[in-house]
Amino acid sequence: MPSSTSVFNSWRKFALFFLGFTIGPIFLIWLFIIIVDPWGMLPFSPPFHRIPISTNARYSFPALAINQEFDSAIIGTSTSRPLQPQILDKAFNTHFVNLSMNASTPWEQEKIYNLFLMHHSHPKMVIFNTDNIWCFGDPEYASRPLPLWMYEGSPWIGYLKMANQYALQEAANQFAWLIGFKKQRYGSDGYTPLLPASFVYDPQKVNKTFSEWVQADNSLPNGRTPVQPALPRLQHMINKLPKETAKIIIIPPFSEEFYGNSGGWTDVSWKACKANLGNLAKKTPNMIAIDFALPNHFTQKRTSFWDPIHYRDFTAEMVMNGILQAVLHHQELPNNESKILGQSQP
Repeated sequence: MPSSTSVFNSWRKFALFFLGFTIGPIFLIWLFIIIVDPWGMLPFSPPFHRIPISTNARYSFPALAINQEFDSAIIGTSTSRPLQPQILDKAFNTHFVNLSMNASTPWEQEKIYNLFLMHHSHPKMVIFNTDNIWCFGDPEYASRPLPLWMYEGSPWIGYLKMANQYALQEAANQFAWLIGFKKQRYGSDGYTPLLPASFVYDPQKVNKTFSEWVQADNSLPNGRTPVQPALPRLQHMINKLPKETAKIIIIPPFSEEFYGNSGGWTDVSWKACKANLGNLAKKTPNMIAIDFALPNHFTQKRTSFWDPIHYRDFTAEMVMNGILQAVLHHQELPNNESKILGQSQP
């Protein structure tokens, strides 16, 4: 009959074997994740040449925001994603990064902006894309999963945050690119086309999307006063910039079908927001506000858009040209394509 000591030793060996068999692989997987570091935000991360790898830009863009190669930034939602840093760089002698994130709230935009500013205290130029999310609300939350540890606080906590399935998935994708088994999908300067080049523009699908979109509110104000609760946040962000930094506010183009009837609530609300943005530009050093949400041959045609708010590449070219003309020459585009809402006096 075996002694109690031998039985105990047998169970101890089994327990150690079981723990090693289960914890060992888990540790090796975690080690793989932190060495690859798919988002490039861990302290003492190996100096691999990583690329933006995640569909959710909230994970990929912090590494771009802290990248010292850039000296200028675009802050916004998907409605400023078509703006191409390479084109703007040629015009302004800058090195832009486009930090526009799909469906990002003002709160999220402020997070990525603060991270950029933390690592670029004197940027050359910042473009703020003020679409409807800035003029009609200020939700203080993330519309999609956001890894807050990448944006503020100690980055060391990231070693714990990497112990999850999504980090493993993205580490595998990053590793596949590093060894040449995966093509790069997202631009290293933040610019990626809204849709792949192979996507065929289908007017029928666009018309269907337009018909399903939420329509403008044409009810009369009836004593209501438009307010823009997010604009104080925007002013606070802008006030952090040095006087020398060129500050540009743009209102992106969207379909005229959704401007609303003159005097209706949507129309009145947009006009109030534009007026406030113009006043902000007038009183802020080295700042200009440019409106592209105007009735013209771009916004009056559905073929200029993928849906009521996302414009196509040729419309984006008009917007970038309008920025260039306004900033460098203090001029508006012809045919009501752009309007300077306000600018600081030299």
